Amino acid sequence: MSPSPSGSVPSSSSVSAESRGMGAAAPGQAAVPGETGAAAAAETIRVSAVVLARPDRRVLTVRKAGTTMFMFPGGKHLPGEDPLDTAVREVAEETGLRLRPDELTRLGAWDTDAANEPGAALHSEVFALWRPVARHETPAPTDEIVELHWMDPAAPAAPAGHQVAPLLVAVLAAVAKNPPF
Repeated sequence: MSPSPSGSVPSSSSVSAESRGMGAAAPGQAAVPGETGAAAAAETIRVSAVVLARPDRRVLTVRKAGTTMFMFPGGKHLPGEDPLDTAVREVAEETGLRLRPDELTRLGAWDTDAANEPGAALHSEVFALWRPVARHETPAPTDEIVELHWMDPAAPAAPAGHQVAPLLVAVLAAVAKNPPF
């Protein structure tokens, strides 16, 4: 299955799947008509993810305990929490970095296979920090995260024995033409 962005990257306003003529996705359904596999599965996991880059343009990826996939910092929404607040909270929980909501810009929404839940689809609201991570901002793995890896966005590759999450590949391909950092 090929990941399908349902937002524009980056612009002052995002383009939804509906405005791109794909029709609105019903709850639990993929935004792309005729999609098969996990994206059309009954279960859709909704998350926020954040692209963080160093001055050398490498992007931060994390690997959660008990998994083999490297992905952007992020996670599931708490009840009543909006995607931007989820993004800020998850970055702090996973890396110790304290960001302000006004520092993040929405890149768009992507529908991909879930990295660590076989058979599930993933709907991700993706944000980017539009400045490089400062030298004094040193991310560190927390209890939930077992490994941090700074990845070349032009050639995303995980360390030996691990994989790169479908969302990470889709977002980096989309932002390659107009990097947010």
